[in-house]
Amino acid sequence: MPTILNHHSIWYRSILKSISNSAEILYTYDNAIHGFSARLTLEETQLLKSQIGILKVLPEKIYKPLTTRTPQFLGLDKITDMFPASNATSDIIIGLLDTGVWPESKSFDDAELGPVPTSWKGKCESGQNFTAANCNKKLIGARFFLKGLEASVGPLNATKQFRSPRDSDGHGTHTASTAAGSAVKGASLFGYASGVARGMAPHARVAIYKVCWEDNCVGSDILAAMDAAIADNVNVISASLGGQAVDYDEENLAIGAFAAMEKGIVVACAAGNDGPTDSTLQNVAPWMITVGAGTIDRDFPVYVKLGNGKNYSGVSIHDGSLTPRTFVPLIYAGNAGVKTGAELCLTGSLDPEKVKGKIVFCDRGNISRVEKGLVVKSAGGVGMVLANGKIDGEELVADAHLLPTAAVGFSASKAIKMYLQQAQNPTATLVFQGTVVGIQPSPIVSAFSSRGPNPITPDILKPDFIAPGVNILAAFTKAAGPTNLDQDDRRVDFNIITGTSMACPHASGIAALIKSVYPNWSPAAIRSALMTTAYVSYNNGKKLLDSATNGPSTPFAVGAGHVNPIAALNPGLVYDLTADDYLNFLCALNYTAKRIEAVARRKVSCDAQKHYSVTNLNYPSFGVVFKQVARSSSATVVKHERTLTNVGVAGTYKASVTLDNPSVNITVEPNVLSFGKNEKKS
Repeated sequence: MPTILNHHSIWYRSILKSISNSAEILYTYDNAIHGFSARLTLEETQLLKSQIGILKVLPEKIYKPLTTRTPQFLGLDKITDMFPASNATSDIIIGLLDTGVWPESKSFDDAELGPVPTSWKGKCESGQNFTAANCNKKLIGARFFLKGLEASVGPLNATKQFRSPRDSDGHGTHTASTAAGSAVKGASLFGYASGVARGMAPHARVAIYKVCWEDNCVGSDILAAMDAAIADNVNVISASLGGQAVDYDEENLAIGAFAAMEKGIVVACAAGNDGPTDSTLQNVAPWMITVGAGTIDRDFPVYVKLGNGKNYSGVSIHDGSLTPRTFVPLIYAGNAGVKTGAELCLTGSLDPEKVKGKIVFCDRGNISRVEKGLVVKSAGGVGMVLANGKIDGEELVADAHLLPTAAVGFSASKAIKMYLQQAQNPTATLVFQGTVVGIQPSPIVSAFSSRGPNPITPDILKPDFIAPGVNILAAFTKAAGPTNLDQDDRRVDFNIITGTSMACPHASGIAALIKSVYPNWSPAAIRSALMTTAYVSYNNGKKLLDSATNGPSTPFAVGAGHVNPIAALNPGLVYDLTADDYLNFLCALNYTAKRIEAVARRKVSCDAQKHYSVTNLNYPSFGVVFKQVARSSSATVVKHERTLTNVGVAGTYKASVTLDNPSVNITVEPNVLSFGKNEKKS
């Protein structure tokens, strides 16, 4: 900045004025990046790029949200006694970047909490149907960001959404209560999953940064929220949103997360819901935690009883409305259509004359699962069988459908289709079984959980680990029904939702617990503890299963394994990292000085004399990348170097290697290390 100016914002305005008479600054950033956002024409953008002092100009990017039993499943009920209400957990603040909050939910009750931590610098913004009085000692802050959204897509429709931190969608209320909800007795959805609902860190404080409006969260708003969260002094940032992976210096979330990491803030993000296709991961920067999704040991079974006496099991959440008590006609939607797309039960595709009074068999695809139920109900159907296709496999997701429904796996759907073809007058009925716990095996990796290899840097193994993300019960908005459809006029306190969006706040809440016990640990040490203590096999020694293949899971699906909160509190050794280590990593990727400056917010020069290697980033896992070599040449050797810090008692550790692939040989040198207290060894 020229020395005559006394604030960056004045400098930014003068730069903008020099290229445009009409453009206005939307946001000025101080922490997440050094810069501003504005709405410009193509010509103005080109002019801006040529101005002195301009490092980078990024286009706006649209991100999407990645949409009670868990505390017991994770063993967290055992550590509640280790965390009395008065202790340090209540000083930890989790900031959520999401769709806002429904402050009246009992999950944000502050009865057990003392005064707001003195470290908190944030605020509670008022707006449509929301005032500062909606915050309390639990929900200590709430802000909303939409300048970027309105500059991109036009004015907000305030009849459908609240121009305030209030949540009209439910996603943000759900993630916030999953991370840090207070204990609520008697929580359930229509009687399903009933019990005590509580977050991972039930005594931590919650700060809400509303950046998502319906299905859109734009980069400039997300960066403004991260900018505020850093200034507000949150300890953990949880972001259940994502967009296609791009280079680190082009990725708003990654740039903001780098600044947060330097301030000691843990940043956890959802891995994405684009599995089981390879290389579909989002949020892959090594300074973020990337969380995939798995099942828990709870299910909501329903049986499809066919007229031929056979039963097929599926899942569903039934609100208690009328179920066919006896056998009623069953019809394949593809044979009941008035236009194409009937087999998928697309809007307006079914013939009411053929559907009335029947259970309709619909294939999955094209529109949401709950929308298909609405289509069947609108046409006069009394029930639905929702059939998985080959790509969906046997993975079943429970939804609070608008009519009695059974979602069935691929093998069951093939059998029911066969019956529909062969029977003269096919009939069926649905039998709902309520909630069943203790389902084995569990966890199973979700088919939808995005997979590696890491699309940006394959040497960095992502996801980092998986956490519960299927059929999760948590708090919800009262502004929408549990299906989020406009036609759904039911209102609930809790909802059951699925996605890596649900897995992410599990990780954020557990990170908050670790942070409260070890306040001086870096974000990298906390992630290391979560990764090295994760488990990859069931109690019987067999590998965790992958829903997509029904076979054993691979590290590209589970990362280091399934999170284990109790073990993470005592990892013994950690792989620690500093901001300088990440800068060396960018040097190893041959980033130019300008590209590194875009991420680091300061000038960094890579030493031309020094050999930088991606394989030396002190990450708790790695992907070994073999460059293709001519067949005749000798074996390729790839070396990774790591340094461990002892955070437990003095002791000796021995490395062991298990390998499924006979064409690769692995050695660890040395394979025994002895550590004193706080000692580092490589």
